[in-house]
Amino acid sequence: METFFQLLFGGLQTGSVTALAALGIAIIYRTSRTTNFAQGTIGMFNAFIATFGLIHMNMTPWMAAIFGMLASFLTGVAVDLLIIRQAKKSSPIAKQIITFGIIMIFLGAAPMLFGVVPLSFPSFLPTGHASIMGAAISHNALLNIFIGVVAAGLLFLFLQYTRWGLAVRVTASNETTAKLMGVPTSHVTMGAWAVAAALGTLSALMLAPAISVNVSMMDTVQINALIAGVIGGFQTFYGPVLAAYIIGVSRNLLLFYVSSTWGEPLLFMFILLFIVLRPNGLIGKKIVKKV
Repeated sequence: METFFQLLFGGLQTGSVTALAALGIAIIYRTSRTTNFAQGTIGMFNAFIATFGLIHMNMTPWMAAIFGMLASFLTGVAVDLLIIRQAKKSSPIAKQIITFGIIMIFLGAAPMLFGVVPLSFPSFLPTGHASIMGAAISHNALLNIFIGVVAAGLLFLFLQYTRWGLAVRVTASNETTAKLMGVPTSHVTMGAWAVAAALGTLSALMLAPAISVNVSMMDTVQINALIAGVIGGFQTFYGPVLAAYIIGVSRNLLLFYVSSTWGEPLLFMFILLFIVLRPNGLIGKKIVKKV
């Protein structure tokens, strides 16, 4: 049982990183009607900004993380104002291609501004482990799980019980109707990009101590976040988050109990089978338009 819980908590840690990125993708999809393929790249860029503050401005890791999050808000606002809003009348496919262009912008800007050498970002907590059900879990792993669950939970509460959350949900449901009701949909969309950028940055900073800050650090997270969105269903905000945790835990269990070689291919095979059998996702529902 100790091994099982070790794998479980490891999967939850990975799932927390993926869940925040997936939630950002879902928020943008619901408000801007586009799939943001640049979610991970934007998080990577702002992780570099946070690390720059850590190294050159003598910030603590916590201060650097806050600095990076603030920068990510500005990055999200800039992307919406300068790029997405200018392409508002473009087709959904054109908008998706535009997000690939955003990837190229930040992939080019990061090494130009911060250099090509990977940077080290320290752990938020001192090295140490806690014993839970016989499994040794690092303090930072527990912190990552806590951050992922709390951040997603607070955002869900915000969406459900605040006026701005209602504005987001109305815009996500029907933007035209939201405008007729007086909802400032342009501000909602701008806020969605800012929040999504912050979630991507938080995801990157949770991952950074384990792998370093580099231009490809969020590639796997981006792919898994998109898969989580498809599995969970983009019709809800919590579906992709739930799917992200399922993917994280399932991957660990398959790699250990089935095969270290074939565990991951088997996971993707099961994912493909699930999508074929339930194309609307775990939580998603089939939308029927009446004429």
